[in-house]
Amino acid sequence: MSRAWFLGSLILLLLLAGLVALHGALIALTIPLLLCLLYGLWFSPDEVELEVRRELSAERVAPQTPVKVSVMITNTGGDLEELALADVLSPALAVQDGSNHHLISLPKNKSFSFEYTLRGPRGGFPLETIHAEAGDHLGILRVARDIRTFGQLFVFPPVARLKQVPIRPRRTRVYAGTIPARVGGAGVEFFGVRDYQDGDSPRHINWRVSARHAEDLYSNEFQQERVADVGIVLDGRERSNLFVGGHSLFEHSVLAAASIADASLSQGNRVGLLVYGQYLEWTWPGYGRLQRERILHALSHAAPGASQIFEGLQYLPTRMFPPESQIVLVSPLVEDDYSTLIQLRARGYQVLVVSPDPVTFEENFLPRQPQVQLAARVVRMERGLMLKRIQRAGIQVMDWNVAQPFDQAARRVFARRIQTGGRP
Repeated sequence: MSRAWFLGSLILLLLLAGLVALHGALIALTIPLLLCLLYGLWFSPDEVELEVRRELSAERVAPQTPVKVSVMITNTGGDLEELALADVLSPALAVQDGSNHHLISLPKNKSFSFEYTLRGPRGGFPLETIHAEAGDHLGILRVARDIRTFGQLFVFPPVARLKQVPIRPRRTRVYAGTIPARVGGAGVEFFGVRDYQDGDSPRHINWRVSARHAEDLYSNEFQQERVADVGIVLDGRERSNLFVGGHSLFEHSVLAAASIADASLSQGNRVGLLVYGQYLEWTWPGYGRLQRERILHALSHAAPGASQIFEGLQYLPTRMFPPESQIVLVSPLVEDDYSTLIQLRARGYQVLVVSPDPVTFEENFLPRQPQVQLAARVVRMERGLMLKRIQRAGIQVMDWNVAQPFDQAARRVFARRIQTGGRP
């Protein structure tokens, strides 16, 4: 109930009581209350007419990066004796400096500006509402209004820069790139020898082979390098990401997916992203910087979730990925994921698994007791055996201890893959 209704009811009650009891003191008590009510009715605004302009120092930032927000309020209506302003923020955002709440007086055609600094975790946060509440100094009557504005803050996952991701799918696209295509033509790596054809450069003639044939010449042929289709699958299942105390590996998985997507797009490949968790969130494959923005937007909103349908990887929609393309699975892995990975390999996909180590991660949050260390040793042995079985099936595996930066761990593992020609 507003104060105006309360005062009106109280005045009416006192008047009735005074008239019934024929008591002048009760009627006299209504005079100051009536003056307060008249004051509120006279000075309270009929409506709040404001123009709002908001500016952000940056709209795309890394997690916990300070962002300065500047807000200017212009009064296009009548005088406002008391105006309470609040820039409505998501609960996940924290104000680091300044304030997004202000109580001011704002005359007609005057402006008021304020600044504050906020920061937040990974995600997309709309900044679309300024809550304004105006009234008189006594607070008798209040007029509230939500003013819609346009603004959004995207906190993208950090991207570790990788020079190259060693992928060699069976099928490549027709455009030139950096992935060996197992097809002879223009390139830098030796592929074979063929008969000399008109137009071949003399530098490509293989004189050693030609010397064995008196009437024929032979030319060196090189392996073509093309772009490939890369499908990144981010495991968002709660059963594989959440551990004791509410700690989660998901943020580390998001970082790995963002880094691999960035490196694959930098190589000119066509990249798509599938977040596999409570729902299937699919980002269509594409090229270049625009696709990088799409993937980062999708990763900024990605969150782990539980679903009875997608509890296992067996429902992974492989039809979304072109046949014989490259699939990169970012997942801590559980025991029953092994059969799904074998099926992917049997269907002709080249598979790379980037697996944040859940055993070491959870062990760091448990007490240092002998039984805990023994259990961790047993689980680590089981995980090691599973990873070796996956590798024997021809699947590349990167076992990542998240205590080490992803770019350092990836450079060491991927450099070894590049030296062996991308073979697991």
